[in-house]
Amino acid sequence: MIPGESFDSTENRMQSAGLALEELLVTAQKQDCLTVGIYESAKLFTADPDSVVLCVLAADDEDDVALQIHFTLLQSFCCDSGITILRVSGFQRLQQLIGSMDANRNQDDLHCMLVTNPQADHCRLQEVGTYCLESRRHNQWVPELVLQER
Repeated sequence: MIPGESFDSTENRMQSAGLALEELLVTAQKQDCLTVGIYESAKLFTADPDSVVLCVLAADDEDDVALQIHFTLLQSFCCDSGITILRVSGFQRLQQLIGSMDANRNQDDLHCMLVTNPQADHCRLQEVGTYCLESRRHNQWVPELVLQER
């Protein structure tokens, strides 16, 4: 929580950023600006890292050591490249959002999602970016959000 900020204000900021992220991911997927999966993300980072504007790392299970190693490597690359990173819990909500859009996709590999230039000035991208920037200003180096099931 930000010093001097009420709990309700923090909750409202997180809820607003969570809704913005959900809308951004759905919009990016519709615009074919969403790369999903750790392997696919690594390929994109190799081929065209400059096109990535947001990296979303999703996990509800902190005990998966292999996944945490992948996250550490992805976070390092993003930090070195100036890419905004956001950690998200609420894996089932992501499955609802992304899985409903693409039934052919392997829903087990939603642990890493990259947003690439969704119509440049997408307002929800700015809102998520602002949330991440504010979180980093308050020493939360990898901002986190909890997506609520519906």
